[in-house]
Amino acid sequence: MRPLLGALALAVSATMIGLVALLVVQGAGNLTWEFLFTMPSRAGREGGILPALLSTLWLAAGAMALALPLGLGTALWLVEYAPPGRFVGAVRTLTEALAGVPSILFGLFGFALFVVRLGWGPSLLAGSATLALMLLPTIIRTSEEAVAAVPRSLREGAAALGATRWDAIRLVVLPQAAPGILTGAMLALGRAVGETAAVLLTAGTDLSIPRSPLDSGRSMAVHLYLLAGEGLSDGRAHATALALVAGVLLLNGLANWLMRRGRKA
Repeated sequence: MRPLLGALALAVSATMIGLVALLVVQGAGNLTWEFLFTMPSRAGREGGILPALLSTLWLAAGAMALALPLGLGTALWLVEYAPPGRFVGAVRTLTEALAGVPSILFGLFGFALFVVRLGWGPSLLAGSATLALMLLPTIIRTSEEAVAAVPRSLREGAAALGATRWDAIRLVVLPQAAPGILTGAMLALGRAVGETAAVLLTAGTDLSIPRSPLDSGRSMAVHLYLLAGEGLSDGRAHATALALVAGVLLLNGLANWLMRRGRKA
C-alpha cells in the first residue's frame, strides 16, 4: 500500500510540475513588468493586463472584506455560544453543502440578486458579494476548527480572572486561533482569485481600470478565458495564466507558512 500511495503522490506532483512547466515555456517570454503594468489594446491582443490585475485585486479584497467577518462570526457562534442540538448540526450540514455548490450556480444567484434585483448592474461590488458567498464555507469551517482547537483551560483561566466570555474570546481565544483563521482566509482568497464563471456573470468583462466598486471589471481569470476561448493571443493567454498561477501559489505558500507558524506556537 505504501508504494501505491507514494506513486499516487508522485503522479499528482508530476502533473502540477508539468502544468507549471508548460505555462513557463509558453508564457514566460511575454510575462514582463510591461505586460503586467500597462494598458491593453485591441481587446487584449496587444499591450498589458493592468486593468485585469486591478480588477482581480478589487474583487479579492472586496470578497474577503465581506466574507471574513461573516465567516468568523458564524464560527465563533458555533463554538462559543450555540447550544448543542439539531439546529447547530443543521447549520454545519448546510455549510458543508454550500461548499459543494457549483460556481456557476453562485453566479446565477449573484446575477439575479445583486445585478438585477438590487440594481447594482455588472460591477465589482456584485462580483465581490457573489465571491463572498462562495468563500463562506471555507472560512467558517477553518475558523471553527481553529477556535475549537484553543484549549478550554485558557478560557477557564480567563474566567477565573474575572473576564467576561467576550473578553476571553477577544483577548485569549482569537489571538491563539489567528494563524488557523488566517490560513483558511488565504486558502479561500486563492479560490477567489482564480474564479471565472461567477465573476463573468456578475462583475462583467469591461477591460478598463475600475474607479469604484460599482464599475464593471474583468478579472485575470475572465481575461484568460476570453483570450484562450476566442484565440485572440495564445502568448498573452499563457502569460496571463502564468501570472494567475503564480499568485495562487503565493497565497497557498503563505497559508502553509501561517499553518506551520501556528503549530510551532
